[in-house]
Amino acid sequence: MRIPDYSGGSIVNLVSSIRQGCGGESTLYPELRKFPSGRIAAAQNVVLLVLDGLGYDYLTTQGAGSRLQQQLHCGLDSVAPPTTAASITTFLTGVAPQQHGLTGWFTWLREVGAVVTVLPFAMRGNRSELNSHGITPQQLFNHTPLFDQLNVAGYSLMPDQLGESVFSQAMLGKGELVLYRGMDDYFAKITEVVQRGNHAKYLYAYWPQFDSLAHQYGLQSKQLARQFSQLDKGFTRLQQQLAGSNTLLLVTADHGFIDTTAESRLLINDYPDILECLQIPLCGEPRLPYCYVRSTQRERFVELVTQQLGHALVIHQGETVIAEGLFGLGEAHPELNSRVGEFVLEMKANYVLTQRLLGEAEYYMIGQHGGLSETELRVPLVVAHC
Repeated sequence: MRIPDYSGGSIVNLVSSIRQGCGGESTLYPELRKFPSGRIAAAQNVVLLVLDGLGYDYLTTQGAGSRLQQQLHCGLDSVAPPTTAASITTFLTGVAPQQHGLTGWFTWLREVGAVVTVLPFAMRGNRSELNSHGITPQQLFNHTPLFDQLNVAGYSLMPDQLGESVFSQAMLGKGELVLYRGMDDYFAKITEVVQRGNHAKYLYAYWPQFDSLAHQYGLQSKQLARQFSQLDKGFTRLQQQLAGSNTLLLVTADHGFIDTTAESRLLINDYPDILECLQIPLCGEPRLPYCYVRSTQRERFVELVTQQLGHALVIHQGETVIAEGLFGLGEAHPELNSRVGEFVLEMKANYVLTQRLLGEAEYYMIGQHGGLSETELRVPLVVAHC
């Protein structure tokens, strides 16, 4: 099992460098070995562009020769699982899933007795929003936003359809929310914020569309290549517009991608003997499912999974992967064990395993992430000083 390098080579360590470079205190997670805080402290403005889904492998292959690739500083590990819910929360809090406790798109929250899609902050199935029941992110997660840990002005640049969500608001703290609409406006708003006054600033700038296109069309698609080309051109223009402003541009991502095929997309509904061992639906990610198994069926579950799905996955005990440090360093979130389950299925090659509940439409995505392959775990760090 591939465990991210939380001791100095992960996105959580990049955030530690940013925190300390922007006047915050050191924490459990050391600075990034290849980009210490001193380089950040020297800049008047620090901009972190998170291009959702832009993996290291894509940048160095399909993106070879681009401006972004030419200014590649190094590769980083994401967190486990390498997926938006876990990784973006790390960018916004400065801690790994070990502490923030968000372990995937579908998370079993024992406190509310439901499987929840954390970023939409809604229950799976009926999609009922938790806040409509008086439940807040602060009650469930107790996060300290990164913006509250810095000694400079903080700004969060988000697409207008996401920026005012319950989850985004909970991660804002004392930061100022800036909304944009479309790619041109994304880069224009970065320039606008940087040029506001002469005070020191940190700007977190999130772009989700690369991820959406990779899911829908795959890594080899013309749609994704066009998107990357547009991002590269926008980044080039941004550098020109910010020239002489003492601005440090950092570009990274939350995860990489793999492409799946019809043959590699497995549905647990097609394995009824395995399905009847479960006490709640599969959680986590299609590339790293968490299994909550009835206590009387655990030996049978392991035997059935090994026999019927051994070609597609490796089965691990949940307590073991936590103890081995899959989710981070140090003391764990008090609910981490309950949010992982008795068994973790590490998918091989490009296999995915999903579950369809009654009332859910049939769907599939070509591009997938959340597994522990190098392609999914490795993300780039592009550095440019303007």
